[in-house]
Amino acid sequence: MIRAIIIEDELNSLKNLKNLIAEHCPKVEILGTAQSIAEGNLLIENLGSKIDLAFMDVQLSDGLIFNLLDQREDINFNIIFVTAFSEYAVQACRYSSIDYILKPIDSEKLIEAVSRIKAADKDQINEKLEIFRDYYNNPNAFEKMSISAVDGIYFVNIRDIQRLQGEDNYTHIFLSNKQKITISKTIKWYADLLKDKNFFRVHKKHVINLNYMQKFVKGDGGYLIMDDGQEIEVSRRRRPAFIQQLKDLQMGL
Repeated sequence: MIRAIIIEDELNSLKNLKNLIAEHCPKVEILGTAQSIAEGNLLIENLGSKIDLAFMDVQLSDGLIFNLLDQREDINFNIIFVTAFSEYAVQACRYSSIDYILKPIDSEKLIEAVSRIKAADKDQINEKLEIFRDYYNNPNAFEKMSISAVDGIYFVNIRDIQRLQGEDNYTHIFLSNKQKITISKTIKWYADLLKDKNFFRVHKKHVINLNYMQKFVKGDGGYLIMDDGQEIEVSRRRRPAFIQQLKDLQMGL
């Protein structure tokens, strides 16, 4: 069983989530609920190490959930954020590898989020929360991300990612220190996540960090030479947009 708590200030949303969990997630046992930061603090204080998972609304009536999390040094459980659509909250979840469910809650999304919970991941929840908080508070200055790979969770600086290579439903991330990380997510997922961070998808299988380009070889079979010596094909379909991107870089746009 997964022993869980819910911290949600809207009573109807709280009841709805409890009912959906009871109906669709039989392995989840709700130990208790809270509707404010003060109640949440007391709930965590009383239950302590019994908690495996917390469903938390990001914005409560008496403040952001960080006001609760920052008060405690005993956060040792997985978290699923439950929130109305917020661009910053969703992106922060994606960068930090913390799961989330959007309101109104879809039962399939709830089942998927719960199925991804791994007991071992709770040991790194504080590092994930730090990344989430950093992005949520200042997305323009954001520099680090959490990567849930097939062999564990990595915390990397975005500027150290040289390129990404897709292989079916997996993505290989190559870092400047020659480390390779493999993730069970498609390259499109990462292309969308990093598109505002100076990355460009030059081919259906390749996303590059523009800071690590060494040379663009023109011609029918146009390709890039990266700083690590790898030759990356630029697809014919993406070439016009890529060349425009190079022009924008030259002009400082």
